[in-house]
Amino acid sequence: MKILVYGSLNIDLIFTVDHIVKPGETIASTGLEKSAGGKGANQAAALAKAGMDVYMAGKIGQDGRFLTDLLGSYGVNTDKVVIYGGATGQALIQLDRKGQNSIILYAGGNGEIEKEEIPGVLESFGPGDGVLLQNEIPHIGRIIESAKAKGMKVFLNPSPYDEKIANLPLELVDVFFVNELEAAALAALPEETPLPIIMDRLTACFDRAEIILTAGKDGAYYGSGKEREKGEIIDLPVADTTGAGDTFTGYYIAAREKQFPLAEALDLACKAASIAVSRKGAMESIPFKDEVF
Repeated sequence: MKILVYGSLNIDLIFTVDHIVKPGETIASTGLEKSAGGKGANQAAALAKAGMDVYMAGKIGQDGRFLTDLLGSYGVNTDKVVIYGGATGQALIQLDRKGQNSIILYAGGNGEIEKEEIPGVLESFGPGDGVLLQNEIPHIGRIIESAKAKGMKVFLNPSPYDEKIANLPLELVDVFFVNELEAAALAALPEETPLPIIMDRLTACFDRAEIILTAGKDGAYYGSGKEREKGEIIDLPVADTTGAGDTFTGYYIAAREKQFPLAEALDLACKAASIAVSRKGAMESIPFKDEVF
C-alpha cells in the first residue's frame, strides 16, 4: 500500500515555560527551539519511520525547505510538496515543566492549497492505496471524495476539530483517529461522557468505519460495529506530548498493513507514542521501527 499524507507542514517554535501562560499574564521562557512539525508532516514521518511507502503533499514557503529535507531523510517522497511565494505554516508551542503543551497555529502555505491542485496530487494513486488527512488544510471534503472515487482507503484525523468537520462527507471515511475531545465532539456528546458510550455512538453513526480513540495514559480504544479492543501504553517519563497522536496514527496504520492482529497493533502504536512523549520535539521524537516492532 502506498500512503499519501495530504496535510500540513509547519515550522514549530517551542517555548519552554514553567506553566502555560494565563490570560493577561506575561512570563519568561527558559528555552526556545525551532523544529519540524505540522500534523501532516509528523504523521508522514511516523509512517516512514515505521517502514511504510509514504508520500507527502502540501505547500510550504522557501523558509520551509528544511522540512522536506528532513522528511526525505526518513524516506518520505516529497515530490508533491509545492514551494510557493509565501510563508510556511507556523506553530507557536508552549511546553511546560510537566511536558504538557499549548499550541497556536498560523496556516501559511497550509491554507493556500487549491481545489485545482487535487487531481494532480492524486493522479498516481489508485485502488489499494490510502490517503491520510487531518484538518489543517482546506478542501478536505473534495480530497475525500476524489480519493474514494479512485478506490483509495480514507483515513481521517479530524484535528483540530471545528464546525467544518460536520460538513465533510464523513460517510466515505474508512478509519477515524480521534482523541477524547474530538470523539465527544464527533459523537455530539458532552466531553464528560464515558468513553464506552462515546464509542457506541460513533460506531452507530459510522457503521461502515473503524474508530480509533486515543486516551492518553489510558491507552487507545478500537470500535467497529460490535467489536471492541484496547491497547495499553508503556509507562515512561513524559518530556513532551507534542506529536504523540501523530506517532500513534502512523504506527497503527503501519502495524495493520504489516498484518499484526488488532490488539497487537494497538499496543505497538501505544508503545511508539509512549516512546515519542519521553523525548522532546515532534517529528524528531518519533521512534524508528527497530525500537517498536
